[in-house]
Amino acid sequence: MLFDYFNTITFAQPWFFTLFALLPVLIYWHAVKGNSQLGTIIISDAGARGLSSWKNSFRHLPFVLRVLALSAIIIALAKPQTRYELQQSEGEGVDIVLCIDVSGSMTAQDLQPNRIEAAKNVAEEFVRRRPNDRIGVVVFAGESFTQCPITTDQGVLLSAIENIHNGLLVDGTSIGSGLGTSVDRIRSSKAKSKVIILLTDGVDGGGYIIDPNTAKEIAKTFGIKVYTIGVGTDGYAPQPKNTDLGVVMQMTKVSIDEKLLTSIATETGGKYFRAKDNEGLTKIYDEIDKLEKSKVEISAITRYTEKFFPFVMVALALLLAELVLRYTVFKKFP
Repeated sequence: MLFDYFNTITFAQPWFFTLFALLPVLIYWHAVKGNSQLGTIIISDAGARGLSSWKNSFRHLPFVLRVLALSAIIIALAKPQTRYELQQSEGEGVDIVLCIDVSGSMTAQDLQPNRIEAAKNVAEEFVRRRPNDRIGVVVFAGESFTQCPITTDQGVLLSAIENIHNGLLVDGTSIGSGLGTSVDRIRSSKAKSKVIILLTDGVDGGGYIIDPNTAKEIAKTFGIKVYTIGVGTDGYAPQPKNTDLGVVMQMTKVSIDEKLLTSIATETGGKYFRAKDNEGLTKIYDEIDKLEKSKVEISAITRYTEKFFPFVMVALALLLAELVLRYTVFKKFP
């Protein structure tokens, strides 16, 4: 326990420890002075044994107390203190909106276990890697909805992503509506970098609240960068369908409007990606994570707590004990 205490102690003025070199000199001087003051008494052998008493055995105790008091004073002069370091993170985060397609086609199983679950898994991991950013979630199908406003609360974000599933909204693929809602969530942000990651597996159905090209122009006006991700394999993908006989698996043609997604990404300063499997989708989010790094500066604040006072009190107690013993129990009479 004592070792652990001193293991956390540092000394602001360690050069005072050189005063410990004086202690051997004091001890030598005390020994020489003590021997020179010893008188010679000629007595018989029978009486010599009576001179040996406990006072004689402990006659050096006051001097030992004085040496210990001086040691405590030297340690106090060296200014023992404990150090506490506090780290503060300051910097420029990135405001991000994850815009995720939840239409019926996102239940296709060319990604495992299906497209929407694969998208949720990589989105959750992306959120965990960015603790300094504000992130929000927008979902869309035939219409759009803000699943979670932008926030730094990762618990709330992860819960919101976990609760995403097909059937939340009217079915369809309104890319313009999803992008427009995402822009509205982030347009008033004061962050230096504003980003939307739009993930879809289809073609915009048209005839909805906002055209995707109009949403793109609004994003450009507010300086919002859009990364677009087309999800789905080439050709056909297995997709569960509700029929009169129950849920059956049907092969559905994969149709992704890559031209539109590329245009949205390129004109807003982002990039278009194509994810044909789980591994590809993971790599895409990894690349976006690297492209949109937050600028964070970590500064350390060091605080010291002085610990010399206990040593001063110990020194005073030892000196007081020495004085009491010297002028009472060990008092010398002429």
